[in-house]
Amino acid sequence: MTYLSSHLGDVAQYAAQHLIITLASLAIALAIAVPVGVLVARAPATSAPVLGLLGTVYTVPSMALLAVLVLVEGLGFWTAVTALAAYAQMILVRNIAAGISGVDRAVVEAARGAGMSQWQVLWRIERPLAMPLVIAGVRIAVVSIIGIASIAAWVGAGGLGTLIFAGIDQGNYAKAITGAAAAIVLALAADALLRAAERRYRMS
Repeated sequence: MTYLSSHLGDVAQYAAQHLIITLASLAIALAIAVPVGVLVARAPATSAPVLGLLGTVYTVPSMALLAVLVLVEGLGFWTAVTALAAYAQMILVRNIAAGISGVDRAVVEAARGAGMSQWQVLWRIERPLAMPLVIAGVRIAVVSIIGIASIAAWVGAGGLGTLIFAGIDQGNYAKAITGAAAAIVLALAADALLRAAERRYRMS
């Protein structure tokens, strides 16, 4: 608490960087995962190879993936974002595909019989019904991203990991613990917010 009270501005700055890394990674991950998830739901034969590939990426140790990406992209923000977006794919694609596939086929066929196009069925019928499961996937992905983003400081991306690594290097454990605690608080806050959104959709 002593370190936090005397370095509140620094902690807030690193927390803001951590949040920016998280949001950028999530935005890119969703931009990729939504169409891939829809594809997997529409063409079940693609499920095994797509999820198998994404599962392989997900099992690669974060430090190893970052090391490879540094060789390609160099150090910095976008290297971390690329790695985090890649890690989120398995969770997001699986939940998006499961959410869409889980919609009652009778409801879908009734919508098509009413003259809706495939896009209208997806947006007006499948999307809202699949949303609770999609949000659950986003929640898990966000918490994972926040946790792994702590390692992003290793490639010069900033964030709360900067405090953790610097504290360990300097033997300043109050600094390291403050960085870790701030990351935990950020993850818990994101989890609570998305749980509330998930419950809201399930009740609607």
